[in-house]
Amino acid sequence: MSLDELRTLLARHVRPDMTTAIDGVLISKVEQPPPPSASMSGTVMALIAQGAKRIALGDRVYEYRAGQYLVASVDLPITGHFTEASPEWPALGFGLTLQPAAVAELLLQAAPGDIPPAGSGVPSGLAVSDASDELLDAVIRLLRLLDQPRDRAVLAPLVKREVLWRLITSEQGAVVRQLGLADSSLTHVARAVRWIRDHYMQAFRVEDVAQMSGMSASAFYRNFQAVTAMSPIQFQKQIRLQEARLLLATHPHDVAGVGMRVGYDSPSQFSREYRRQFGAPPSQDAARLRGLPLGGTPALV
Repeated sequence: MSLDELRTLLARHVRPDMTTAIDGVLISKVEQPPPPSASMSGTVMALIAQGAKRIALGDRVYEYRAGQYLVASVDLPITGHFTEASPEWPALGFGLTLQPAAVAELLLQAAPGDIPPAGSGVPSGLAVSDASDELLDAVIRLLRLLDQPRDRAVLAPLVKREVLWRLITSEQGAVVRQLGLADSSLTHVARAVRWIRDHYMQAFRVEDVAQMSGMSASAFYRNFQAVTAMSPIQFQKQIRLQEARLLLATHPHDVAGVGMRVGYDSPSQFSREYRRQFGAPPSQDAARLRGLPLGGTPALV
């Protein structure tokens, strides 16, 4: 029954831009399975109430459907699409943006023994799990506040904290908890991810980025691969190609110039890698870009 109410609430409050009256809460509705599209994940929890979605990160594929959620603890370049959606049975999803400061605050307030022990190794930046009854209940109570404007300002922050606590103590809690740990391996990788995203046009040495992130080169490479499913150079290429696609939406007749602006010295290499990523050469893909919603809200919801 909880999923039934969740579907009803999501369908009633969905907006074209996915936003809601509660900061950080997103709602999506998809009536036709679109082709796979590349975008950034955001740091978000995405819960599906109806339908199913498939996400690819590097060589890893994640699938989640009604009653399951996916957590992204790092803003990653992904390719994804809904696999089950129709006008009669649209895909419906709930999203909550994850803030490191909010995670850290809950971790500091938790009593000894309240937090499950961390496993060995560095968790992936993405993880899928079944939603517990407690998590579903908290999400539903958060969405009910969209119908209760008088209570929303006071109660929404409290219920959002409860949702976050359910995630922190869940099966995939280690992925979420690392967001709030200043010295976690994921935090070091996230620092490198931000640097590469901000300087994606620049060539770099992995050793230099590792030093900037506070890790040895070998530990950095191993942890970066564990979190992102890509090497740092592969990650940079993904960012370059996604930025190129955004630029082509406004400069469709300047393929060579766009390639140079994102860091490619060779037009032929740019066209070859672009086609491999998006299934069409830049000049052909540019013609269809204006009808696509590029950028904006996280792609997992």
